[in-house]
Amino acid sequence: MIFTRRILLVAFVVLTSVAAKYELAPQKFLTLPLGDVKPAGWLYDQLQVQTDGVAGHMHEFYELVSKSDWIGGHSYYSYLEEAGSYWFNAMVPNGILMNNTIINEKTQEFLDYVLDNQDSTGWLGPEVGTDKPRYLWGRYPFFFGAIQMVEYKPELTDRVVTALHKFVKLANRMLRDGEGVEDWAATRWEDFVIVLQWLYDFHPRDEEELLLDTMKRLKWSGVPWEKVFSEDYFPTGPVENLTNPFGMELSWHGVNMAEGLKALPATYRFTRNQSDIDGANASWDLMFKYHGRPSGAYAADEMLAGLEAVRGTELCLVVEAMFSGSYLYQVIGDLKYADRVERMAYNALPATITADMWGRQYLQQQNQVAAKNMSPNPFPEDGPYSNVFGLEPNYPCCTVNFPQGWPKLITNSFLTTPDRRGLIQLYLGPFKVQTTLTGENQVEVTVETLYPFGDTLNTTVLAAKPFIYYVRVPKWVVGGFMVFNDGEQRQIAPDSETGLMKIVVGAGLTNFVLHFPAEITIEKRLHGSVAVHRGPLNYALDIPRSEKIIAQDPHESHAVDLQIEPTGAWEYAINADIATMSFHNEAELVVETHLTYSKLPSPIFDLGKPPVSITVDACLIDWPLAGDMFVTSPPENPKCVGEEGMIKLTPFGVGIIGSAVVATYSDDSFIPHNMGI
Repeated sequence: MIFTRRILLVAFVVLTSVAAKYELAPQKFLTLPLGDVKPAGWLYDQLQVQTDGVAGHMHEFYELVSKSDWIGGHSYYSYLEEAGSYWFNAMVPNGILMNNTIINEKTQEFLDYVLDNQDSTGWLGPEVGTDKPRYLWGRYPFFFGAIQMVEYKPELTDRVVTALHKFVKLANRMLRDGEGVEDWAATRWEDFVIVLQWLYDFHPRDEEELLLDTMKRLKWSGVPWEKVFSEDYFPTGPVENLTNPFGMELSWHGVNMAEGLKALPATYRFTRNQSDIDGANASWDLMFKYHGRPSGAYAADEMLAGLEAVRGTELCLVVEAMFSGSYLYQVIGDLKYADRVERMAYNALPATITADMWGRQYLQQQNQVAAKNMSPNPFPEDGPYSNVFGLEPNYPCCTVNFPQGWPKLITNSFLTTPDRRGLIQLYLGPFKVQTTLTGENQVEVTVETLYPFGDTLNTTVLAAKPFIYYVRVPKWVVGGFMVFNDGEQRQIAPDSETGLMKIVVGAGLTNFVLHFPAEITIEKRLHGSVAVHRGPLNYALDIPRSEKIIAQDPHESHAVDLQIEPTGAWEYAINADIATMSFHNEAELVVETHLTYSKLPSPIFDLGKPPVSITVDACLIDWPLAGDMFVTSPPENPKCVGEEGMIKLTPFGVGIIGSAVVATYSDDSFIPHNMGI
C-alpha cells in the first residue's frame, strides 16, 4: 500500500506542476484578525481567572515553559518537542485578549528567539545546534501562534512569512526523502496543511506550486483519515481489545483524532472533491454516535473508549476538538459543528479544571464520584492518577495545551462572509467587536448577555455603512424571537443548514434583543440511562466533597494536587418525566447603559455560583462502586431504597466531582430506570 501511494503521488505532482496557478477552494466563512473580538461580561472574567491561574504563571516557575529548550533552556518532556510550542500557541491569544503586558512580552521573546535561531537549512525549533532527531509535528503549534501574532501585529509579517517559507522548502525536501515523519507526525499532518494554506491564500510569494506540492506530500505521508473515519473501519466501541486495521494504533488516539477531524476539510481545499466534505460530515457523526458524551466531548482515555460513563476524556482532546469544530464550520458551514463546540466549551472544558484554574485533570469522567489515585485503575491505557486535579497529573501535555480553549473560542466567535461584507456571530456569549469590513466599513458590536446562564442577548451595532449581520440560532432554541429598539418584534427564522439568521443593519446605531429560550430535554444513554440538558448546558448532581492537598509544587504554592472524595450521597434515581422537572434561573441582567457588563459572580464555574439549576424528584438506590471510588455502569431497573424527595441538578462544568449517570423512576411503579446526566 505504501509503495503504491508513492507512485500515485509522483504522478500526481508531475501533472499538477505543469498546470496553471491553482486556486484553493474557498471557505464558507473567514476569521477575523486576533484582537478584533474581545470577551466581555462573565467571559472576560473567565479569561481573567485563567490568566491569574496556572496558565498566566507558568513562565515564572514551570520549567517546561520557564526553561524551555525552545528558548535556549534545557527542559522538554518528549522528543516530539511540543511543550514550548503548545504554550506559545495558547498564550499568544490569551495575552493579547487580556492586554497582559507580561505575557505579551514573553510570547514576543519566544517568537524572537525561535526566528533568530533558524538555521541555514531552514529548521525552526529546539533541535537547532543539537543532535536531537528532527520531526515536523512539534513545530505546528508554534506556526499557529506565529500566525496569530502576525494578525495582531502586521509589522511582523515579513519576518514570520520569510521564516515559514524557508522552513517549507526544507520540509518539502524532507518529505521527498522520507524524513521528519514518525507515528505522531503521521496523524497530525493536517495542522501543517492549514498553515500552508494560510501562506497560499495571503503570502504565496510565487511559491504556490511548492506549497501545493507540500500539502499533498503531507497527506500521503500520513494517516489516511478518510478511511479511519469511514463506516467500514470506524470503531463502534472501546478499542483496547481491537486490532487497528491500518497498523497505526495512534490513529485511534483521542487527541490525534480530535486534530484529525480537520484533515478532510483541509484536504478538500486543495482537491475540491465533494467526497472530502462528505467524509468530514460523516466522521463527526460517527465519532459522537459511538463515543460521544453529554458534555459535548467524546470518550478517549488515550484511545477511543465508547459510551460508558466511567471512561475518560482527555483535556487536550477537548480543546483540540473545539478548535477542529470551529475550522469545520468555517469550511463547511454546518450548524452541527458550532452547536457541538459550544457544548464542549460550556461543559467539558470547565469540568476538567478547578474553578481557580490552577489545577486540571488529565482525564474527566462523565460519572465521577471522586478524584484520587484509583485502585484498581479504571483506565486501560492511562495511569490511576489521571483524574486527580493538579499541576500535571499523568502527562504534562494538557498543562501547556489547555489554555488555548477559551481564547480560541473567543477569537472564532465572530466570522465574516467570504467577501468580508457581512459579519457573523457564531458562538453565543458576551463580546465586544471592533473590525473593518469591505469598503472601509468600520463596525463595532457589543453583546451583553448571561448566556449560557441566560436566554437573552442584547446586541448593539455601530456601523459606518449598512451591512448584513448574521447570528447563529442553536438547534435547542424553541420559540425564539427578537425585538428591535423601535419595538418591532420578529420571530426567529434561521437558515436550516448554517443556523444563521439574517439581520439587515443600517448605518449608525442599531440595537436588538434576541430571546433564545430552550426546553429541558432528555438524551438516551447506555443501560436505559438518559442525560438532562437545557440549552447548551448539561446538568448533573454536584456531590458534596472533601478536598485534601496531596502534593505541592516547591516553587509555587498555588500549584497543588487535590484528592477529592464524596461526603454525601450520590446514589440517586430521579423521575425522568420532564413534566416533573423545573428549571430555575436566579439571575437578572443588570444594564445601566448599553456598555455595562452583565453581573455574574466569578469564577462562574464554581460550586454554588451559576444562577441556573434544574430540580427533579429523586430517591436513593443501591448503586455499587467498581473499585476505589469509581462507579459501576448505571444499574438497570433499580428500586428505590428511600423516600422520594427533591434534588438540584447544576451545570456539569461546575462540578469537580459529580454524578453524571443517575437512575430514574416512574410515579406509577416507583421502579427506577437509569438516568445519565
